[in-house]
Amino acid sequence: MRTLRINEKLERMVIDKLLHAGCVFAEEEAELLIAEAKTSDELLKMTESRALGAPIEYVLGYTCFCGLRINVERNVFVPRRRTEFLAEKAKAIVQDGDRVVDLCCGSGAIGAAIASGADIHLHAVDIDEAAVRCAKRNLSGLGAHVYQGDLYSVLPRSLKGSVKMIAANIPYVPTGFIDLLPQEARLHEPKSALDGGEDGFMILRKVAAEAPEWLAPGGDLMIETSGRQASKAAEIFEESGLTARIAKDKDLDATVIIGRLKRLQKSQI
Repeated sequence: MRTLRINEKLERMVIDKLLHAGCVFAEEEAELLIAEAKTSDELLKMTESRALGAPIEYVLGYTCFCGLRINVERNVFVPRRRTEFLAEKAKAIVQDGDRVVDLCCGSGAIGAAIASGADIHLHAVDIDEAAVRCAKRNLSGLGAHVYQGDLYSVLPRSLKGSVKMIAANIPYVPTGFIDLLPQEARLHEPKSALDGGEDGFMILRKVAAEAPEWLAPGGDLMIETSGRQASKAAEIFEESGLTARIAKDKDLDATVIIGRLKRLQKSQI
C-alpha cells in the first residue's frame, strides 16, 4: 500500500531512470521505492542511489525472506532467495525448546525464519559489527542472543553438547572467483561474507571440525554450498565425524549439506 501520493509524470521519471541504469525489473522496483518513500525528495534520492548501482535491498532498507521482512543495511550480506531452502530444511527438523545456533548469521534472516516455526532458544553469531547490529534488530522480540565474534569462540560454553541445529550460511566462494560475482555483491557486500579462501572451504573446515563439540547427539550442522562444491563439502563433514547428506532444490538452484552427529564425543560423555 502506497504511503506517498505521486503523479504519473514522477512515477514515469523514476521508471525511466531505473531503465536507463540497466535495472531489469524497473517497474517492480519503482513500485517498491514509491511504497517505501515518505516524500518526493526521498523518492528521488532513493532512485538516484539505485541508479548508481546500490542493491535495491540497501536502498529500501529491507528484503523479504521466507515471508518475513528482514532489515538490511549497507555493508551487510543480503540473504538470497536460494537460502530459503536451507531455512526450510532447518525448520522441518527443529522443535519447540531446541537450542539453535545461526552461525555467520549476517542479518539474522535464517535464525528469524527458523524461529518463526518453533519456540526455540536461538543464538546468533557474526564477526562483522554491522551484521550483528542488523541481526539484533531482526531478532528482537524472539528472545535471541546475538554475539559478535569469530564462529564458536563467543558462544557460551554451557551450550556445548546441547545444540540441536547449527545453521551456517558460511562464505564459500573461492577467493579467485570473487571478481566474477555480480557487481552488486562484488562492490557492495562485505568480502568477509563471500570469501571462502583459496578453495572455498576454509571456513567450512573450521565450522565442521568444531561442530561435534557443540551438537547434541543426533543434532545437525546445515550449510549452503554450490552444486560444484557439494561432494567435497560432504567429505569434509564426514571427516569431522558427521554423517552427511546432500539436498538440492533445482527451482532455487540451492544446495544444502546436512551433517548429523553420529557418535558421542569424549567431551560429551
